[in-house]
Amino acid sequence: MRLSQRITAEFIGTFWLVFGGCGSAVLSAAFPKVGIGLLGVALAFGLTVLTMAYAIGHISGCHLNPAVSIGLYAGKRFPASELIPYIAAQVAGGIFAAGVLYLIASGKAGFELSGGLAANGYGEHSPGGYSLFSGFLSESVLTFMFLLIILGATDSRAPQGFAPIAIGLGLTLIHLIGIPVTNLSVNPARSTGPAIITGGWALVQLWLFWIAPIIGAGAAGIAYRALAAEPQPEVEVKPAAVS
Repeated sequence: MRLSQRITAEFIGTFWLVFGGCGSAVLSAAFPKVGIGLLGVALAFGLTVLTMAYAIGHISGCHLNPAVSIGLYAGKRFPASELIPYIAAQVAGGIFAAGVLYLIASGKAGFELSGGLAANGYGEHSPGGYSLFSGFLSESVLTFMFLLIILGATDSRAPQGFAPIAIGLGLTLIHLIGIPVTNLSVNPARSTGPAIITGGWALVQLWLFWIAPIIGAGAAGIAYRALAAEPQPEVEVKPAAVS
């Protein structure tokens, strides 16, 4: 596939992830009497990745996340030369999705952008009031585990055809853990879109949702290489023949 095709797929896939995941949080989580709640939002994020993995995985690899691209690079699964185009496409897709979501959400009487459009935050902007340290640690650890799932599920030695299911369920699980802490990111593109539309505090706190996921992803890439490396066969050294 040409690079242009792959980054277009990444743009569309990241759009779907942010629109589907954040859209479920903004439009459906607290819908009167029949809201989907935290469990529904977590499942929505997992479903976006699962569906896109089958739709575009064979085109671009379905990263949908700058941290995933960086983690795959650290694990020697992705070339450095394509990092910038992939990340640019992912961020653009996230921003476009947040813009479309805002246009839809603002069509309801009484809508206020101050709610954050599912933006990520810590301290007073954490859903559960968690601190900067808690937010940083949770985003780093959960991204680390998410990348281990991705690297393991897509390993050529793993059962074939099931990677999207494992990755989608993995993303659902980490949302169940992390939504109360930061609204959960583990994805700088997912954080950037809502932060740009929301502005103010969301932009001020955006740095954490780039740095922590990248640290966690990079560490996972290095760790998986060490964990999954094939042992080298022992070579018997024979003494040189004496003439």
